[in-house]
Amino acid sequence: MTRSAIYLCCIVLALLSLPARAALDASQLSKLAADDNDAKVAVVKYLASHPSREAEAVLTAMDNDALYQNQGRLLIVRDDQAIDAATLQALGPVPDSAESIIVNNRLRGAVQGALSAFKLFSSDLATRLKAARDVKQDPRPEQLPLIQQALAKETNAEIHQDLLLAQASIQISSSNEAERLAAVKILGATNNPEVRTKLADMLIQNNGHYNEASPVVRAAAQQALKSIDLRISLARAAASLFSGLSLGSVLLLAALGLAITYGVMGVINMAHGELLMVGAYATYFVQGWFKTHLPQHFDWYVLAALPIAFLAAAGVGMVMERLVIRRLYGRPLETLLATWGISLILIQLARVSFGAQNVDVANPSWLSGGVEIIQDVVLPWNRIIILGFSMVVLVFMSFLLSRTRLGLFMRAVTQNRAMAGALGVPTGTVDTLAFGLGAGIAGLGGVALSQISNVGPDMGQGYIVDSFMVVVLGGVGQIAGTVYAALGLGIVNKLLESWSGAVIAKIVVLVFIILFIQKRPQGLFALKGRSVD
Repeated sequence: MTRSAIYLCCIVLALLSLPARAALDASQLSKLAADDNDAKVAVVKYLASHPSREAEAVLTAMDNDALYQNQGRLLIVRDDQAIDAATLQALGPVPDSAESIIVNNRLRGAVQGALSAFKLFSSDLATRLKAARDVKQDPRPEQLPLIQQALAKETNAEIHQDLLLAQASIQISSSNEAERLAAVKILGATNNPEVRTKLADMLIQNNGHYNEASPVVRAAAQQALKSIDLRISLARAAASLFSGLSLGSVLLLAALGLAITYGVMGVINMAHGELLMVGAYATYFVQGWFKTHLPQHFDWYVLAALPIAFLAAAGVGMVMERLVIRRLYGRPLETLLATWGISLILIQLARVSFGAQNVDVANPSWLSGGVEIIQDVVLPWNRIIILGFSMVVLVFMSFLLSRTRLGLFMRAVTQNRAMAGALGVPTGTVDTLAFGLGAGIAGLGGVALSQISNVGPDMGQGYIVDSFMVVVLGGVGQIAGTVYAALGLGIVNKLLESWSGAVIAKIVVLVFIILFIQKRPQGLFALKGRSVD
């Protein structure tokens, strides 16, 4: 299809959406042939305020550089045929003397703004919604007649609300007090910071006089400002709280497995961060497999990566326990050094296998985007889902520890290893399975981290210290304490960041944990039992 045919279809579709009107004022249109850009912009405003299929056709022709003039008469040119711009009557071949109407950037901006308003009458819901949002973002006085006509016909609630806000943004500068008062009340129901600026401008004094002369409108503007400020403050507080919970959920996933291994065996596993890395690289591997073999189902690769990451990290953890850690029980310093060495080995293996640079792990479509609570404050879907995922993992762990035979054995070994062994509990097997379980949960944490941060050989190093802080603060071997500590530290850290910055927040949190442990060495929740080794 040629460009001219496409252009013709666009004009026809646009014209069908508007009611037929009388021909445009030819004397107004003739000003487009002048060299005065202000006069041209005034004509565009005139066309925008007189919605008709003729006005739509002229504006569309200007936007496509298809508007010409010949002896003061405006022509729309299509396929070397001329159409009268005022009446849309065919005139035959384009005269040789016809000259193109120059449309500069300023004029084109005015034309496109008017055309955006004309799209409010489209039969397509998505087109109308986009047009309403565009008009709301940049409302212009010349668009007011079109906005009011569209408001009278619009049945979609979201589009209707956007048009109301656009109308109010224009009428707030009206010379009519009643219109300004109505506009203030409408704008006062929004959370848009730009709207707040408009209302605040009404209360500014210049030479002892307010920008808004009416005391009634000023009082309404003051009340609207208070309402907007309250809602914005609440929305930002909710966003900060969510950021804290999001960070806490990541810390929880990172520390939950460590709480099991450290609580059951007393092993300071410095390679725990690298188990997160194993889970993240397993996710990267599954992503590549889906791209190659199941590209049509790519959005589901994250779900498929969950069991793979769990088994991969659990396998690495059990091998570590069987070959190294089992030989070092009761020697915490040697265990710390050995696991630190294992962490370096795992980092080097990742560099050899995948390269030293970070690898790209993409978000599936259902983890992209977010929920906008106010303008420029968005809650990302990936963090919302990770928060929910961490709760699911927590429920799974609680069920396993409290309702299964393995959980019973693990709790027995945690409380009194010697007595549990005397009663027939296979403590060695429990150690291996507990370490594998903790490592597997770290692998699940790696899947979550792959969706919100970089995946590279060193990614686990940033979480090992925080994980230990969470475990120690919550109480060794206490799942409930780990939950409270992770979420609490996440929220406190984000609140402090908003006041003092990330570095100071980290220092304050670390000092608080040191002082707390000095006062309460057992953490938030003390381990209960007759003997704690």
